[in-house]
This record gives sequence, C-alpha cells and structure tokens, in this order.
Amino acid sequence: MSDILIAEDEPAILDPLRFILEHAGWCVESVTDGEAVLASIRRARPRLLLLDIMLPRLSGLEVLRILRDDPHLADISVLVLTARGQKQDRKMALDLRADGFITKPFDNDELLAEVSRLLSKDRAP
Repeated sequence: MSDILIAEDEPAILDPLRFILEHAGWCVESVTDGEAVLASIRRARPRLLLLDIMLPRLSGLEVLRILRDDPHLADISVLVLTARGQKQDRKMALDLRADGFITKPFDNDELLAEVSRLLSKDRAP
C-alpha cells in the first residue's frame, strides 16, 4: 500500500513532485492517465490521491466522480492539484467532495502542509 498516488501527465511536474514527497518520507506511486488512476487505486489502495484535472483518457473530475460514487473507494482523500484554477473548476471539484484544491504553480511548503493534513486526517481518533 502506498501513502500517495500522484495522477499527473506532465513529467516536468510529476518528477519534482514525486521527489518532494519521497524526500518528506512518504511512499509514492504515480500514473499518467485517468484510467490508470482507477486501476492503481483498486490495486494499491493509497491513502491520498493527488489528482490533476486535465488527464488523458479520463479527466480528473470524472475520476473523482467515480471514486466518490464507489462505497469501497469513497474514503480515499483527494487533493486536486491543477493548473485550472478558475472559480468554476474549484467549485466542481469541491462539489464532487474533493478534500482540497491547490493550483499550479504551487508552493512546496503549502503542498507539504496540505498533504500532511490530509494524511493525518485518517489517523485522528
């Protein structure tokens, strides 16, 4: 089981993001399209999904909708991490019960704080 699954199709974002999270001590897996997100989640059951909205094959919002509609997967924390920072994008993601929303480019410290918050959420009494 990995701590974090990153769903990001841009290597220029994925590689440094993975490095930052692994350097912070988390076990990280990554995929580059929406269909692979669902397959990986069913196989590895990560505690947190960092989800880009603009993914090939299945959009991040479609992935989020599928996760939240599946009672076996609905408990996975989802942090949307996207370049699409318009008000309607944030609203759609939060309406689909995303646990957080960060726009790219992001501050590494802010991202790490949000990841820590979400990963500690499932350990709270």
